[in-house]
Amino acid sequence: METVNILIEALPYIKKFHKKKVLIKYGGHAMIDSDAMSSTARDTVLLKYVGMKPMVVHGGGPEISRSMNKLGKKPKFIGGLRITDQETMDIVKMVLVGKINTDIVSNICLHGGKGVGISGKDNHLIKARKRAPQVVVDSTTGEESTVDLGLVGEIENVNPEIIDMLTENDYIPIVSPIGVDEKANTLNLNADTVAGDIAAKVDAEKLIVLTDVPGILENPNDPETLIKRVRVDEIMELIDDGIVKDGMIPKVSTCLNAIDNGVKTAHIIDGRIKHSVLLEIFTKKGIGTMITR
Repeated sequence: METVNILIEALPYIKKFHKKKVLIKYGGHAMIDSDAMSSTARDTVLLKYVGMKPMVVHGGGPEISRSMNKLGKKPKFIGGLRITDQETMDIVKMVLVGKINTDIVSNICLHGGKGVGISGKDNHLIKARKRAPQVVVDSTTGEESTVDLGLVGEIENVNPEIIDMLTENDYIPIVSPIGVDEKANTLNLNADTVAGDIAAKVDAEKLIVLTDVPGILENPNDPETLIKRVRVDEIMELIDDGIVKDGMIPKVSTCLNAIDNGVKTAHIIDGRIKHSVLLEIFTKKGIGTMITR
């Protein structure tokens, strides 16, 4: 009866989101633990078989840094952005497109899904431009200088044609977050930003961001202070009060941008919890923070 009750509780959500697009951004624990990746992939396939149209964008920052260290190249960051020279870009492509993307595709297919790996370069999915040099302030002297980030990009436009083609033919697209500029140069992009922009462009019902925290917490040291639901107009107050800070700000900003551009709800959830995606979508309580209009 417990199993039956779980299915009955899920039924309204299955009906509500039937044929709706759901974009899941794989990150954190779901990226570095093979069992977690397999479990998340299985949950993604389940969404497909109950009638939704899931799509995936993945990150890979920690894996890129590990590969750089193995190859004797020290990762360097400015304002959270990886300085990306041509050698680093080669490693980024090797890790994102050659390793992580294919691993996710393999896991999707293992569980009966039709996974297809693509990058932002395919069919000019993501047109980008090189980021401007960043201003850096010397903490000792207070002097300002500019640092060229190299092949780091920002999104100009998303062309969803290839994603629409895949989802309409029952495939699950898995997107690596790199883009291409007008001269066909490859640019390194922020995966959260890519996920938000694609979700908006394909008119997704939900954007789900997997992280290694429970969601937005009133007290970062107390998981019991999880904010279950928050409106867009309340977010700035949380930022001003210091509740949303540091690494959570880019994720929240991605969610806000997605909602401003048509995504119905955005969710920040803990990817360390098994079946977190299913718990968030198919249960009344959910497990993370849902951001709404």
